[in-house]
Amino acid sequence: MAAYGQSKTANVLFAVEATRRWAADGITANALMPGAIATNLQRYVGGQVRSSTSDWKTPQQGAATSVLLAVSPLLEGVGGRYFEDCNEASGEEDLLHGVAAWALDPANAERLWEVTEQMLSAHPVAGTGR
Repeated sequence: MAAYGQSKTANVLFAVEATRRWAADGITANALMPGAIATNLQRYVGGQVRSSTSDWKTPQQGAATSVLLAVSPLLEGVGGRYFEDCNEASGEEDLLHGVAAWALDPANAERLWEVTEQMLSAHPVAGTGR
């Protein structure tokens, strides 16, 4: 679960930095939490889910925030944000909701981007010449 949390934080930080780098070109990125959805993912955590089954969403409910971010004209030009339940997440966080301020910090986002570039350049993709 720690790795899952780190990956979610990285998603937010990449959205922040991608928006900073490309917003002037009309490219923005956001991150989101679809919510707890009963899928096969639980088999990798021993079936232990931290929310009750009443908190689980249907696949359609889980997809709603993704669809909103992809097609809503209200979000045109909006980037570097974190969304859940079809709304921008608040700064108040608990295990299942909200977003930490450090996950939206531009300096953290830039640092993660740069470290990622360094790691990728140190390990070129086989057969691509890069």
